[in-house]
Amino acid sequence: MSEIVDSLSVVRPLPEAAPRARAEQQVLGAGWRITVLSDGVFRIERSADGGFEDRASTFAIRRDLPPAEFAVERVGDGVVLTTARARLRYDGGEFTASGLVVEILGRDSGRWRYGEPTRDLGGTARTLDDVDGRAELEPGVVAPDGIGVVDDSTSFLFEDDGWVGSRVPGRQDLYVFAFGRNYADAVGDLYRVSGHPMRLPRWALGNWWSRYHPYSDESYLALMDRFSGEGIPFSVAVIDMDWHRVDSVPERFGSSWTGYSWEPTLFPDPAAFLGALHERGLRTTLNLHPADGVRAFEDAYAAMARALGVDPDTEQPLPFDPTDPAFLRAYFEHLHHPLEEQGVDFWWIDWQQGRTSGMAGVDPLWVLNHFHHLDAARDGKPGMTFSRYAGPGSHRYAVGFSGDAVVSWESLAFQPEFTATAANIGYGWWSHDIGGHTRGVRDDELATRWVQFGVFSPIMRLHSANNPFIRKEPWVFPPEHRAAMDDALRFRHRMVPYLHTMNHRAAAGVPLVRPMYHLEPRNGDAYRVPNQYAFGSELLVAPITAPRDAASLRGSTRVWLPEGLWTDIFTDAVYQGGRIVEMHRTLGSVPALLRAGGILPLDAGTDLDATRNPEALEVLVAPGASGELVLGEDVEDGVVGAAAGVGAAGVGEVGADGAGPAATTALRWDREGGEFRIEPVRGDASAVPDQRDWTVTFLAGIPAGPVTVNGVAVPVDGVDGRWSVRASGPAADEIVVRIEGGPLRIGSDRTEAARVVLESAQSGNPEKLEAWDIVSSTRPVAQKLAELAAVDLPESVRAALVEQLAAVDPSAR
Repeated sequence: MSEIVDSLSVVRPLPEAAPRARAEQQVLGAGWRITVLSDGVFRIERSADGGFEDRASTFAIRRDLPPAEFAVERVGDGVVLTTARARLRYDGGEFTASGLVVEILGRDSGRWRYGEPTRDLGGTARTLDDVDGRAELEPGVVAPDGIGVVDDSTSFLFEDDGWVGSRVPGRQDLYVFAFGRNYADAVGDLYRVSGHPMRLPRWALGNWWSRYHPYSDESYLALMDRFSGEGIPFSVAVIDMDWHRVDSVPERFGSSWTGYSWEPTLFPDPAAFLGALHERGLRTTLNLHPADGVRAFEDAYAAMARALGVDPDTEQPLPFDPTDPAFLRAYFEHLHHPLEEQGVDFWWIDWQQGRTSGMAGVDPLWVLNHFHHLDAARDGKPGMTFSRYAGPGSHRYAVGFSGDAVVSWESLAFQPEFTATAANIGYGWWSHDIGGHTRGVRDDELATRWVQFGVFSPIMRLHSANNPFIRKEPWVFPPEHRAAMDDALRFRHRMVPYLHTMNHRAAAGVPLVRPMYHLEPRNGDAYRVPNQYAFGSELLVAPITAPRDAASLRGSTRVWLPEGLWTDIFTDAVYQGGRIVEMHRTLGSVPALLRAGGILPLDAGTDLDATRNPEALEVLVAPGASGELVLGEDVEDGVVGAAAGVGAAGVGEVGADGAGPAATTALRWDREGGEFRIEPVRGDASAVPDQRDWTVTFLAGIPAGPVTVNGVAVPVDGVDGRWSVRASGPAADEIVVRIEGGPLRIGSDRTEAARVVLESAQSGNPEKLEAWDIVSSTRPVAQKLAELAAVDLPESVRAALVEQLAAVDPSAR
């Protein structure tokens, strides 16, 4: 057995593993051990046999962390441990509510007793299969009471050589996170203990096309060409289970759910098909349902059988057993590597068969995720996987598949909260069935709003069931919905430069999508908007997840704005923060708000290939405050320096392991000086085009004075609220945009926007005219609001007008 393990290329020590804690951080007693992993993380073990576990677990792979200061007071058979953040009291006996207590010190107060619920804010869940609305969430490490707990007692372990192992029964293993309301620190220490998220390849951040449908090579390529002809970019081609033999499997072999052999009537030349997708700038993933093992009809059966010591002539089924090293070696070498040599880029591991395997306590989904990731990272590849969530620690394994979403408003209404809350357990890269997968009824507005949410999701993957009446191609929808979907999909592609920069930030420890309470954990309003979230460092997003109002023809959502100014990148409306605002939007957009000083880099080129860094960029600037963003870029596929799975440095720095961006370009806005700088590229300049075209767009009033680029006067293109200047030059040169005439006017006149609200409103014309006379007058805003209250308008129309009137008016500043 050991020889087989030694020869398994995927069995190697975990890239970040350092599982044995420093002796000076451990305090021991009779049958117990407490390890102070940081000033906010205690590992608490109790052992029936007197032994303790130093192997890495699925959750905890790094315990050899920098020393944390703490005080020790022995009390009888127990101990009191005190750090700068928390105090732990333990009586040395069986874990009980009175004998094991952790309390927060300092500004926040909170106490947890063993056995009591932590009242944490939730983490995430294994799947949304068959969930129509809310799902029960597993625990996270973020809690208003300040204490989160990860019970690691039943997870399986990794041996020093990287193979899996079982726990010794009767040992309890708890990780207590005691951070008060310092939520970012809690997630940061989660990553320090559990390993960092991997950095995704750039192409994973574009649009994914997926549909459960028996495509042929010709029909799939024709569809991709149709999308290209429509100017709708896709970067990932997902081929669901019908890529392999289904209807052609002889009945005597049973279910056709598992398969590893191309269906020859649909894909007669797989290598040519995959090559054609690559030529179109697409990466490909194939669906796997591995539970039925390998049967005699498979192309690779004979090689698999011989590798496992089975005579192929017997046609004996080869059971799926990922805990058998011989099977796992053959599984990769004979089933997957040959298909990858044909051009398969990564695998969609669609495991749905429970948590038990041939080894006690070992979850087969965990084994699949872990070893597929290591196999995919061989030879310096990105390590890309696409699979279901298996529990705390799963953030190390790329992209999560949340399961078969039910087509309903209730499903959509929960997905933003579900996605954001996953940050509480460090899980940042959820991929949902955008638009819904199964059941439900056709609702074109629902489909459109779901696509818009998908644009501002970690992964944007359209998906449909094997049903000709559940479709996601925009052209099968009415013109209004088609236009909105087209715009959304194009905008997702445009955001890839920003998303990839945030991808590096996520690998360094800050998830792309975070709940608002991560930003201001001591502000009660931040907890009242569960469907709103931070989308990277620059944006707040509040998807619309309910049908539009029949009178206003607008969907609405409540948005909490932190202090400062916030500009909607689609409507140009500017809002004063420090309040909750009800926002109303037509089918064309959802609230996406750029912070004051925010800088949003967008692809402005015509190239639809997301594997390439663009030759042209547009940068949106919200100039109400100074700000900067360091654009991070890599060579194609993002394979730079260290192997995938290793923790990355922050954006703008390249760590010793080489995991930071290959090239960085600093973008800086100085409000007081009226100057926007595009600094020379740093790092590996070969990662970016030699020459670049830049469009710098300011979300503000037209400047009062001239605008220059590197000292040369240039024309201004646009209107009050949004105007641009253009510049070109070598990536190695600095570009300076200077604006004369004083600080830019922030905000835009919302009178025209209010007129559009009234014009489209499905309500009485006399009342609309009365409202217009008020809105278009020169009276103060407060007076207009008071007078509008007396007009007999539908409440939804009045609320939409109030939003416009309450936006920032530059004339009032």
